[in-house]
Amino acid sequence: MGPRDILVRPKACGICGSDLYYIAIGGIPPRQGETILGHEAAGEIAEVGAEVTGLSVGDHVVVNPMADPTGIIGNGGPTGALSELLVIRDAVVGRSVRVVPKDLPWDAAALNEPMAVALHAVNQSRLPAGGKAVVFGAGPIGLGAAIGYKALGAAHVVVVDILPGRLDKALAVGADAVINSAQEDVKERLTELHGTAADGLGHPRPGTDVYLDAAGVPAVIDTVMVCAKHRARLSIPAVHKKPVPVDFGAVLASEVEIVTSMGYPTEIFEVTDHIIARPEAYRAIISDRFDFAHALDAFALAQTPGAAEKIIITF
Repeated sequence: MGPRDILVRPKACGICGSDLYYIAIGGIPPRQGETILGHEAAGEIAEVGAEVTGLSVGDHVVVNPMADPTGIIGNGGPTGALSELLVIRDAVVGRSVRVVPKDLPWDAAALNEPMAVALHAVNQSRLPAGGKAVVFGAGPIGLGAAIGYKALGAAHVVVVDILPGRLDKALAVGADAVINSAQEDVKERLTELHGTAADGLGHPRPGTDVYLDAAGVPAVIDTVMVCAKHRARLSIPAVHKKPVPVDFGAVLASEVEIVTSMGYPTEIFEVTDHIIARPEAYRAIISDRFDFAHALDAFALAQTPGAAEKIIITF
């Protein structure tokens, strides 16, 4: 540790899909072999370098894993948060870490990094003031997006999924309504919820302003193209593993805007305010919590398809 660095004692860290991928391939390329995982971190400052300003021992912080000059924390760099101590090099408040209230639960704080991903997707969709939004997929990113839309003043937020338990959780985090797309006609139900608008030729469409694809299945794109009113927008943070065909001739009159979303160029500490204001809504996203002593059990559960949504490891 140098004079511009701090030491953080991790208190909670989420498991990300990238962690599972690195386990599956045996390390983080090109760092094959020993790898320290963990980039969704919150912790307590244990030591502060002599040249660091604005931070003190005992401060509670959330971490920006992208800011480490030696590589992404837990994602290719030499450090990771699933360890007793985490070095934050060249620590700068507002760039490397952000101080959070000491009464903010550690598990909620550890959601900061993935929820920044969700907020960036929300920001990419450019919700108009008092707009109406639809989120497809009630996994962690979709639920975080639903909370994000409400935090930014959406008049009405709908979450679409096919699993009843996920839809129940969407309501628990603050969605105004849910649609089970395996049982309901999405376009018809959205028209009931968001009123009737039109495409550029006057064909009736739901009055939804923005759509967000956190599911990553072709049916979502098909549904949005059928529903999109004139100049509606679609934000896609989901990873589509295969090409998705789109009939642009059929949607020409809607002038729909499609944007993709990756990471969090500015949102890593913007979302912190949302979490501080609504910790219980965000905590509802967490499906399982494990003590660090049982971290291997946590990863085993995370690797079991359909067994868990968002797992947090606490220290």
